[in-house]
Amino acid sequence: MSLLDFILNVAGLLLWLNWRAAPPAVRTPAQTPALSPSRRVTPPRARQFYLLALLALLLGRAVFYWQAGPQLDWLPGIPLGPIRLPFRSDFLGRMLLFSCFSFGATLGVFYLCLLALSSLHSPVSDADPAQRLVRRHLGALGRWPNAAKLLLPMLVTILLWFLLNPLLLRFGMVPKVTPWHLLAQGAVIGLAVYFVLKFLVVGLLLLHLLNSYVYLGDFPFWNFVNTTARGLLRPLRWLPLRIGRVDLAPVVGVALVMLAAEFGRRGLDHLYH
Repeated sequence: MSLLDFILNVAGLLLWLNWRAAPPAVRTPAQTPALSPSRRVTPPRARQFYLLALLALLLGRAVFYWQAGPQLDWLPGIPLGPIRLPFRSDFLGRMLLFSCFSFGATLGVFYLCLLALSSLHSPVSDADPAQRLVRRHLGALGRWPNAAKLLLPMLVTILLWFLLNPLLLRFGMVPKVTPWHLLAQGAVIGLAVYFVLKFLVVGLLLLHLLNSYVYLGDFPFWNFVNTTARGLLRPLRWLPLRIGRVDLAPVVGVALVMLAAEFGRRGLDHLYH
């Protein structure tokens, strides 16, 4: 069931991206006198279809989870760094909440990765196709200063933790705490969000390592990967990690990222509890 939920989240993300990429509403002159300033808006049908399909997916899978979850003794949950929010599958309301939260977490991780890539590639022009795609999906956020882009995920997490707390209290999913304690919880969960980037960083470094020794063609994707990996490995330049034609920097980078993520996670768990 968890694998199915992940696949459906990916499908929902693709619907969201298609909705975002669909042509915007087209303004056409209304059938009014020439001097009339009135206009009417005609939204493209494809744009409406993607959004309606996404809503149908979230609602439909919630009903399916409600029916199939108790039969499979499935207790879904959403990991939030040091804690995990459990959702009982025998309640339709909780499954509706889980369906929306699960997709929201997937969408948040996607935009977190885009913000990180945008910060690493801020000097790169839009001539690079991959960077152009990143900036297109980020929209106005892509033009923010790097410090603001990197700080935004934690601030959004704290705000959402505050806004959703009354709903989570109503369902008995979290204990009641003081506002200051709630702020501290949101800050710790917000910091834990950044550890998701370890999968992005490790993946980019491994792809860079592969492309360093196996020629996979001169495609824009590989140029984007190599440029990003070099930026990530810049702090390790001063170390003698090259032995002949073998560059150990990507391997050391992967090891450092995994160690930092593991010890950082343990530290945040201790701080939260």
